[in-house]
Amino acid sequence: ETKRASLNNDGKTITQQQRTLEEQKPQIADLINTAQRLQAEFENYKKRAEKEKVEFTKTASKDIITKLLSVLDSFQMAIKNKDNVQDFIKGMELIYAQLHDILAKEGLRPIEALHKKFDPYKHEVLMQEHRTDVKEDDMITEEFQKGYMLHEYVLRHSKVKIAKKEEQKKDDRPSAGHA
Repeated sequence: ETKRASLNNDGKTITQQQRTLEEQKPQIADLINTAQRLQAEFENYKKRAEKEKVEFTKTASKDIITKLLSVLDSFQMAIKNKDNVQDFIKGMELIYAQLHDILAKEGLRPIEALHKKFDPYKHEVLMQEHRTDVKEDDMITEEFQKGYMLHEYVLRHSKVKIAKKEEQKKDDRPSAGHA
């Protein structure tokens, strides 16, 4: 009498399926091990990238601070000469130029504002006035605080006053010869 093994949907016996599963266990374990290793490597990569970012920031700060030390030295010299007003004023002007030069070399530049058309990406309106002597609306007539850009990024918007064009009113009085 032959015993019939029960069959599954694929036509394989349950015993054959168990044998196939046992044969695939090492492959499954290897795949799980690989996935865990890749996950650990990715976590280590994220930590390393964050650490490099922090180090880059420190290095960038160190570079600009090193450049600004000469400005600090100049301030100390100016303070020593504060009794001579003319030399003190000249020293302050030189320090301003020195600081301006260092910042310009780092990519800082002022935003042009006065007599320009208002640009909401670069300017902040603090006041508005109506005037007849402007050619078009939203022309900047006064700059309260200079704005600056670092490369293509706005660090600080220019704080400005703009003018709205007002039509000049005609004189409503009758002319001299008319009654």
